[in-house]
This record gives sequence, C-alpha cells and structure tokens, in this order.
Amino acid sequence: MWLQQEIRLPALERGFHLITDRVVEALPDMARCRVGLLHLQVLHTSASLTLNENADPDVRHDMDAFLRRLVPGDLPYFRHTMEGPDDMPAHVIASLLGTQLTLALRDGRPALGTWQGIWLGEHRDHGGSRRLIATLNGDSKGAR
Repeated sequence: MWLQQEIRLPALERGFHLITDRVVEALPDMARCRVGLLHLQVLHTSASLTLNENADPDVRHDMDAFLRRLVPGDLPYFRHTMEGPDDMPAHVIASLLGTQLTLALRDGRPALGTWQGIWLGEHRDHGGSRRLIATLNGDSKGAR
C-alpha cells in the first residue's frame, strides 16, 4: 500500500507541540498496515519535526527555552530581518532539528518507544497554520 496525504494543523503558539494523536487520526488507513514506514515532512521553513518526550510537557518547555537562548532573535549579523526578528532564528532552528521524520509502523500505529511522541516545533511568534505531507508505505500481511 502507498498513500500520500496532506495534514493541516491549526496555528499554534511558539514552542513544541505533541502531535502524535493528530497524525494518527488524520491517517485512518494506517490501521490496515501491519508493517511499514511513515514519512512526515513539514512544508514550511520555520517549523520543525522531531521525536521526543511524550509525557512531561516541561520537556517541551525546556527545549524551547534552550533553543531561544541558543538562537536569539537579536543577533546583529542576521541580514534576513524583513519578516521580523523571529523569522531568521526560526529558519536556523528548523534546519538544526530538521523538517522530516521517518517512522517504523507496526500493527497499524507508529512503532514508538514508551516515552516517545511526534513533536511539531513552531519557531515563529505567529507562524500560522502548518501543513505536513504524510507518505505511508506498508503491507497488511507483512511480518514483524
């Protein structure tokens, strides 16, 4: 089975957001996939995808706080400033973390560790809605 679908996410505040459930709900055909791969790509240059802690929201807060300090918006050598002081730092962070994930699928769901979840990193103060492209490849008869 091959499937490709766009997933639209509402505008979210700056920071990291656990989106695992939204991704699974948006892809009901994934439930038929015994074994496969799910590739996710955020279609923006100022947001990122990463896999990390799914239980304690303090981890998402701390990651955002660390990255804001690592790449502040007031660096005097940034030239790309026409879209606001948060734009160039957002591009840097998106490149550092990446804009795509490939996840193993097992028994109709992403094969995540106990404490793992899919995060969307919103790196703009007002980034707007975000789009993901999800590409699913799998087999309903595959072995584990």
